[in-house]
Amino acid sequence: MRRGVGVSALVLTFMAIGTLATPVAAQNRIKVVATFSVVGDLVQNIGGDRIDLATLVGPDGDTERYEPTPTDVRALVQSEIIFENGLGSEPWLDRLYRASGARAPRIRVSEALDLIHEGDEIDPHVWHDVANAIVMAGTIRNALVGIDPRNADVYSANHNAYVTRLQALDAKVTDQIATLPRERRRLVTSHDTFGYFARRYDFDIVGVGLASFFTDAQPSAQQINRLVQDIRATGVATVFVENVSDPRIMQRVANEAGVLVAPQLFTDALGGRNSPATTYIDMMTYNVNTIVTSLAR
Repeated sequence: MRRGVGVSALVLTFMAIGTLATPVAAQNRIKVVATFSVVGDLVQNIGGDRIDLATLVGPDGDTERYEPTPTDVRALVQSEIIFENGLGSEPWLDRLYRASGARAPRIRVSEALDLIHEGDEIDPHVWHDVANAIVMAGTIRNALVGIDPRNADVYSANHNAYVTRLQALDAKVTDQIATLPRERRRLVTSHDTFGYFARRYDFDIVGVGLASFFTDAQPSAQQINRLVQDIRATGVATVFVENVSDPRIMQRVANEAGVLVAPQLFTDALGGRNSPATTYIDMMTYNVNTIVTSLAR
């Protein structure tokens, strides 16, 4: 189970601090909240300079294990619209939203997507398919136009420009992956995060260190042994670690299987300022470069 969050204490702390004054320059922009960095980057590209965006879980932050702060309470209370991924990505959000008394509409950017189901769980990692990101951009545009119709033309223009870039990214990803022989398109990663990527770009998921869509799972010795056996059986030569997961699990798997550990991928969060994955487009470009280069060896 995921850890609970003392949201009532956060609300009381926020009330004690009080609401800070809003800078004059931001008063004409609508206040928007995005739950984490990937969603925040999509929202910023559509909203541009017409929004004042607060992203709750920043770069390299694991949104599934995140513990909210009083600043998050303030952001929710002041927001006019909230963008979330949903599907279990933000297990703390419902409690925080209720406890804060926020009234802003919540927009689930994963709506209208063809989701991957496995048992009782739904894979939340929809953004690893660029075609999904294009649909998500449309959902964001529609929501911003609905809340702020006076700037509809700006949001539409931003959306069109961004979708053009996403379409170019999708074509680039497809072309680059086409250089990798089909028999080498096999992924072993820290946790089950590349389902949509595999479905879109024709990869096989050999196995994962954490046999779950969520990073708070813990593998048993039996699961690790089974993964090592699968790696040996399929001839996979490289495994991948992620920026939000403990690399020691995959290092242990690699050592036992006698394979290499590839450079870190960015999966559930964008990277920090000096990383190669500060935006969604940068993240996808870097990940695909790393995957193709590592598996081509």
